[in-house]
Amino acid sequence: MLILYSYILDLLLGDPCWFPHPVRIIGKIINLLDNLLRRKQKKWIERIKGMLMFFIVVGMAWWCVSALIEYAGRLHVLLGKTVWVFLAYTTLATRDLYKHGKAVLNKLNHNDLKGAREKLSLIVGRDTKMLSKNKIITATIESISENTADGIIAPMFYLFLGGPVLAMIYKAVNTLDSMVGYKNEKYIHFGWFSAKMDDVMNYIPARITGILILSVAFITGKNTKNSFRIMLRDGKKHSSPNSAISEAAMAGALGIQIAGPCNYQGKLFEYPYLGDALKTVEPEMIQESLVISVLTSLLMITTGILVQWAL
Repeated sequence: MLILYSYILDLLLGDPCWFPHPVRIIGKIINLLDNLLRRKQKKWIERIKGMLMFFIVVGMAWWCVSALIEYAGRLHVLLGKTVWVFLAYTTLATRDLYKHGKAVLNKLNHNDLKGAREKLSLIVGRDTKMLSKNKIITATIESISENTADGIIAPMFYLFLGGPVLAMIYKAVNTLDSMVGYKNEKYIHFGWFSAKMDDVMNYIPARITGILILSVAFITGKNTKNSFRIMLRDGKKHSSPNSAISEAAMAGALGIQIAGPCNYQGKLFEYPYLGDALKTVEPEMIQESLVISVLTSLLMITTGILVQWAL
């Protein structure tokens, strides 16, 4: 029930900008260690330093969350449970993802492409300044489906397995990957270990997310058969073993094509397309993907509670 309370708290509060969120603190620590440790050195030295940073960040996340819960519980049982729920809530991003997706949609509905690009830039790493209306829509849907996996389902999965401690460890690993896990000259060696560990930790949650999106597609009357077909066909097209699964399932459910070539820091990357263009891309499809995302989170929390109750 503590996980349910955490989920409800996430739906109510989201991620206020003024709040010193643990993930933002983790990001600052990563940035500090990046500046201290990373240098242009031999491949094996960079990899060792990257591994050192990984274990420092993950170790700090483990120790801080464990200590907070334990010492709060020693002071009072209710205080310990309150800290547990609060820390668990900070690992989830259901409302925040919905808010960001809705912000892009609102700008599109007012024909404000510049504003839509600016809102989109808050949730994607690609260059957004030159994106067409259709590309804004598909990039938003792509981000919603990917973040449903690693921002909602994955931390929820680890909450059920090991509470806020394991969920915060996952968030630390995921943040490391998002900051240093790039396959460019700067991070190809230094961020190698963080990227591999993120692949490991997301392997099961990514596939759970794909199955949940299929289930929600069936419940909401979307194209379940096509969603399953596209997930199987295109789910392995990314270099990452995980990220394309939820994106392909979402694209299939909506009957559209997403992903494809995009620019990062002025450089074009030839990423594969996911899905088939069975329908014309419309702004309303962002809302449809947001509904699928929220219902996927509801299905996950319900299933998790039932499984724990049965055990």
